[in-house]
Amino acid sequence: MKTIMVTGASGGIGRAVAETFLAEGWIVGLMARREAALQEVAQGRKNAVVLTGDVTKETDVEAAFEALIAKTNHLDVLFNNAGIFTSAAPVDEISLDDWQSAVDVNLTGMFLAARAAFRQMRRQDPQGGRIINNGSISAHVPREGSITYTATKHGVTGLTRTISLDGRPFNIACGQIDIGNAETDMLRELARRAVENGDAPPPMMDVQLVADAVLSMANLPLNANVQFQTLMATQMPYIGRG
Repeated sequence: MKTIMVTGASGGIGRAVAETFLAEGWIVGLMARREAALQEVAQGRKNAVVLTGDVTKETDVEAAFEALIAKTNHLDVLFNNAGIFTSAAPVDEISLDDWQSAVDVNLTGMFLAARAAFRQMRRQDPQGGRIINNGSISAHVPREGSITYTATKHGVTGLTRTISLDGRPFNIACGQIDIGNAETDMLRELARRAVENGDAPPPMMDVQLVADAVLSMANLPLNANVQFQTLMATQMPYIGRG
């Protein structure tokens, strides 16, 4: 039975991915801060492993991976997903606290999870595995007022490229999925606010399409890799955005 760790598994894209892999029969490590929400995702299934923890805390990340490996003895995939948005504003209105929060979750948290996964994949037998980082179309082009999110997602691309290089000798593949406007509770709330303000709601796509894309990446043999995939609502202003 294959094993995947999903960070940020309690909601949104992480939850959709986790539920898809559970349905496919994978052993799924569910990591997030909210245990009650993780239990909802797990629904008592034997192939779900609830791992409550904060990706910004080194000890939590290490403990979560150790607990999963203690049950499975092997890790096939990490979906490195946990991330946050902070308030939108021009750079001169961004607080240091918001900047640090984004860096802590979106970049340091990604690094800590990738490091723990890489360590396990390098040392296990058979050696190897796959790390899939959740980037964003903001890893390529920004929205206005998004410096904390955009800068950290550009950093995720750097993580992906470097892990890909570092992983080659150890049969560790690393790729990135860059997502634009998957329909989650958060995006539906943004759409509701837009309509209330007299604006058009943002174009959206079914979040299940993202989960299916991650599953497709995860099921590749280790001698093949989707290095970067952009999956987005067709009508999003991505090409030509700036």
